[in-house]
Parts: sequence; structure tokens; C-alpha cells
Amino acid sequence: MSYLDQFAFQFYPYIAMAVFFIGSWARFDRAMYTWRTGSSQLLSGRGMRVGSNLFHVGILIILGGHLVGLLTPHEVYTLLITAPQKQLLAMSVGGVAAVFCFIGIGILLVRRLGNPRVRATGTTGDTLILVLLFVQLLLGMGTIVVSSHHLDGGEMILLGDWAQHIVTFRPGAAAYIAGVSWIYKVHVFLGMTLFLLAPFTRLVHVWSIPVSYLWRPYQVVRRRQATLRYGPRA
Repeated sequence: MSYLDQFAFQFYPYIAMAVFFIGSWARFDRAMYTWRTGSSQLLSGRGMRVGSNLFHVGILIILGGHLVGLLTPHEVYTLLITAPQKQLLAMSVGGVAAVFCFIGIGILLVRRLGNPRVRATGTTGDTLILVLLFVQLLLGMGTIVVSSHHLDGGEMILLGDWAQHIVTFRPGAAAYIAGVSWIYKVHVFLGMTLFLLAPFTRLVHVWSIPVSYLWRPYQVVRRRQATLRYGPRA
């Protein structure tokens, strides 16, 4: 195991998480009114609804799958399925979600780069985050291709052991990931980098997921009657 592996997969995850939590708290405390997505829908609604919905549905499925897949102990999920079956499930569900996300983020990228009004009012950080998310998605889709060449679930177990050692603050986590394919390493490293950048970009709004929307009542909007006003009579 190299010193680069030791830094990237033993120490860097804690640096990224510390910046994510402390940076998010500091931004909420000092710049609360910037805690938003900075939507550009008012400037142009073309492609916004389809692209945003596909992207968010896909990314939520992917994030949920990563959390369950990486943090569920091997001894627990093997009560229901085997490691190869878990890998096939992750590849199939993750593949479908990745297609949704790919179409959605592609629409959003074309809209942000191709629409002059949206591009003029956006920031460099907005574009950078979209590009990084797109690259991360391509890497994730690449891991599915690599995983198809070894369906025994071995590398998935190693990645799970690494993640579980990190979240439980146990030493030796980097040893589990040191021997896996380079594409997994780059995918993991870029994923942690996105957490590190989140407090300084629009990604900070992940803290404000509107879960209450699932059960809130419909908003009643009434049309206002126009009142005609006449000038004084001659």
C-alpha cells in the first residue's frame, strides 16, 4: 500500500467530512440567505422540469443504494442474498438510475452552457459542480462495466469493508481499497471531494430536502379580480 493510498483513503475522508459538516454549519450561521439552489427556472423553463426531475430521481436512488450497499455489514445482507446476487442487484438498479441521472444532468448542462440568460446569471461554481457531477456519474457507470468482468462480489465486499471502517473510525481502512481497480479509487476520491466542496456551492441545499412536501396539503391559489378605476367625470 502506497503513501498516496494511505492519505487518499484513510485521512482524506475525515478531512472531507470535517469540512462538509463544519463548513455547512458556518455557512448557515454566517450566510443563511445563500442556503439555496439558486434556481434559474424564472429565466428559462425549457428543459428545466424534465432535466431536474430525472437528475434528482436518479441521484437519490444512487445515493440511497450507495449508503445501503456500502454500510450494511456483510453478515447482515447474506441472511437474504449472496454477495454475487447483491452485486448484480446493485449493477441493475444502479444502472437504471444512472441512465435517468445521465439524461437529466445532460439536459441541465446543455441548458446552463447553451442558454445565454442562464449562463450569464450563473456562477463558475454552478458550472463546475455540474461538470464534476457529470464526471462522477461517468466514473460510476464505468465501475458497472468493470464489475461485469468479475461477478463474485469480491471487490464490493472490499469497498464495503473500507466504508464501514471509515464511519466507525477504525484504522487500516485504506488496506481494503488499495488493491481494487483504479476506477473505483477515482470514483471514491471524487465522491469525497464533492462532499468537501458542497458547503461552498449550491450542493449545500442537500441539507434542506423538503421531506414535508410528501404530506403537505395542496396550495390554494385564487385569481384576483381586476378592478377598473375611472377618472373624475367631466
